[in-house]
Amino acid sequence: MSIFDGQRLTNASFKLDVERMRRGWYSDKYFQNIEGMLTALSADTNIGDTEVEMQWFTRRPGKTVVVGVDKALAMLRHCAGYFEGETFVETWDRLQVEAVHDGATVSYSGDPRQVLPVLRVRGRYRDFARLETPTLGVLTRSSRVASNVYATLVAARGKPVYFFPARFDLHEVQAADGYAYFIAVQRFNKDHAPTPAPPRSQSTRTGEGTVGIYVSTDAQGDWWGGAGGGTVAHAAIACFFGDTAETMLAFAATRPVEIPRIALVDYNNDSVGDSLATLRRMFVRYRERVDAGRQDEARRYVLYGVRLDTSGSLRDISVPPLGDPRLDLGVNPRLVFIVRQALDHAWESWDLPVAWAERAEEYCRDVKIVVSGGFAVEKITRFEKLGVPVDVYGVGSSLFHNDDDTNTDFTADVVRVKANGVWVDNAKVGRQACDNPELESVA
Repeated sequence: MSIFDGQRLTNASFKLDVERMRRGWYSDKYFQNIEGMLTALSADTNIGDTEVEMQWFTRRPGKTVVVGVDKALAMLRHCAGYFEGETFVETWDRLQVEAVHDGATVSYSGDPRQVLPVLRVRGRYRDFARLETPTLGVLTRSSRVASNVYATLVAARGKPVYFFPARFDLHEVQAADGYAYFIAVQRFNKDHAPTPAPPRSQSTRTGEGTVGIYVSTDAQGDWWGGAGGGTVAHAAIACFFGDTAETMLAFAATRPVEIPRIALVDYNNDSVGDSLATLRRMFVRYRERVDAGRQDEARRYVLYGVRLDTSGSLRDISVPPLGDPRLDLGVNPRLVFIVRQALDHAWESWDLPVAWAERAEEYCRDVKIVVSGGFAVEKITRFEKLGVPVDVYGVGSSLFHNDDDTNTDFTADVVRVKANGVWVDNAKVGRQACDNPELESVA
């Protein structure tokens, strides 16, 4: 599956459209033209059977978390070869293939003559020419998502990052994107945490230790055995006529206890008011069940957190206006501080017996703050520098960014050809054969 377990995923996970991939359906047409030309020439000249060494690499600035290698290998395994009439002859066993594992990292200094290949293939070029397009595609997208997730985790300083981009792209990419996220979190934990991340975890712990893994759809967990998680949407609150507290009480009463109770508190643009109302009513139910000796039932009414999701065009009524959109609008640092202060002291206004005062205070202070809506590396970095009391970041479309700093486009170059049994350097000007000590032979 990755560097973290030394295993590789197979087509049992990917479910490739093998038949059409073999026929070049997913390939840029010029690769089919080259393959056809070389095949025709092979009848009369050795040029048609030329063997080459090709290397795949990225030029993303700085550090790239590599993902997509296993799927690229599956493409080579099942689709390298040629047709004899309508029969496809596989030639995987004639190729010499070396690859890193998903989760490896490479760095790029800016010199295209000094790159770190993540995949290297030696063999008859016409057997795998058509696979350049799909192999580059999966490496590019998966590594970009993984690297963006990794950068976001670094910015968040190890706080959990909920993976929320499913709604911003085609559903067909969810499995690959969720796997890229999964690998990125493990890579972050390997680099920055004392122990590896627990596989298939939906944990959302903060502080020291490993960062938990949290995806929003089951499809995102398909390749690694995870499952989607989530709580309520704005539409659910609308079904309760805008009553956030009542929505959460219904959710707590009906949904499995292992699902964290996270209240979405911006529906009425009053994050403090709805947070406090929800907090109090959840606590009342919690206390009633504890007092009745129904501890298991009481767990249903533990409020895990509140999620702030105020639109960037609105100023929450809890935030006094200063006239600067950066300070007033959307989920801003002042709003988070105000909500945190309100949560921590909410219990002080409750009519409680002395025996419950300390427990009520703990209940309130344990409520986490989740923020979402427009969060990317730059905004998260600013929040962390300011010490904003965020516990969890929900991040969406920024994990797909593909600008000058995040462009992870992969390239495949022929760098050597075999002539009279000898491998000869033959790269286009400005490129050359390079090595990567993490490349391993793939049987």
